[in-house]
Amino acid sequence: MTQTLLIDPVAFSIGSLSVHWYGLILGLGALVGLLLAIREGKRFGIPQEFFMDLLLLGVPSAIIAARIYYVAFKWEDYKDNFLDVFKIWNGGIAIYGALIGAVICAVIYVRRKGYSFWRIADICAPSLLAGQIIGRWGNFVNQEAYGGPVEESFLRNTLNLPDFIVNQMNVQGVFHHPTFLYESLWNVVGIILVLIIRRFRFLRAGELFIGYFIWYSIGRFYIEAVRTDSLAFQGAQPVADLINNTLWAPMRWMGFELGYLDPAYGNIRISQLLSILLVVGGIVLIIVRRVTGKANERYLDPIVSTKAVSVAPEADPQAGKTPVSAAKASEPVSANRADKVQEDANVKIQEEDRPATPHASGNGESDSYIEDPALKPDTEDKKE
Repeated sequence: MTQTLLIDPVAFSIGSLSVHWYGLILGLGALVGLLLAIREGKRFGIPQEFFMDLLLLGVPSAIIAARIYYVAFKWEDYKDNFLDVFKIWNGGIAIYGALIGAVICAVIYVRRKGYSFWRIADICAPSLLAGQIIGRWGNFVNQEAYGGPVEESFLRNTLNLPDFIVNQMNVQGVFHHPTFLYESLWNVVGIILVLIIRRFRFLRAGELFIGYFIWYSIGRFYIEAVRTDSLAFQGAQPVADLINNTLWAPMRWMGFELGYLDPAYGNIRISQLLSILLVVGGIVLIIVRRVTGKANERYLDPIVSTKAVSVAPEADPQAGKTPVSAAKASEPVSANRADKVQEDANVKIQEEDRPATPHASGNGESDSYIEDPALKPDTEDKKE
């Protein structure tokens, strides 16, 4: 049997604390996503602290929801070992669960800040793709979420993968499809498309975020069926045939085979079914929002918070004056400015109506006029 060459899942240890590659990779994905959101947010005048707070709230929400989602469909494996539910460093989270948790958190946080959820979600769409591109390599290190058996020659000669990937796909002497890589590359194409499309004016608010779900779900549908660790349930056979035979046929034409799924466990992969619903639902949602006029706002339009705080005027620190309230300061200033404008207008009218003194030229003719310097506006009489 070929020896399995594995990457140590522990990056380093600090005393009794072991830091896993899985956590570091997820952290890197979150950081890259944050930087992308901050950079795009600057174009719309959104402070970077907004996205930092969103990340600090969103990541825990996503991880918790992802774990709950996974454990809920794998309860038989955890009901007798409840403490294992919290051992997330061993893997076992579901990306769709993470998205559900992140979206719920974002809806609450964004609305509390007075922003439109769709506008902020559009900005974060590339960040989600970046996080998934990087995060899937955590599955690679943990040697999980791989596909069905495949010949070593397929990995080395057909896909031309480097040795470190091929060796890691050798699980107990059997080589497997690197589905983590398939999904990561699919998302690379997705993020390129997103970064290009968001510069066009035809894009309406919310459509970039919805488009992200559509793109990701299409790739996930086909890649999921190659895996052997899918969450599944026992459903109607016609639905299973539609998914596994009709819709998945293009993969079979390219030489891929369905990953093994224990018939006693289920015949419909949950992620595949959810992917279909998201693709159909996303397309319908885009059409409905446009037809009903709920998508009139464009992606490139300004983003304004309904809870923006106006800054009250402050006293000049060099004048040694104490600050006054905005209400008190605004009234006299406005009145003085109005009086000043009226006074200047009256002076100008008086100057225009004043008779001019003829100025004789050298030939004795009065060919020009100049103002008499003795005639000046009586500004004193204007001050009543």
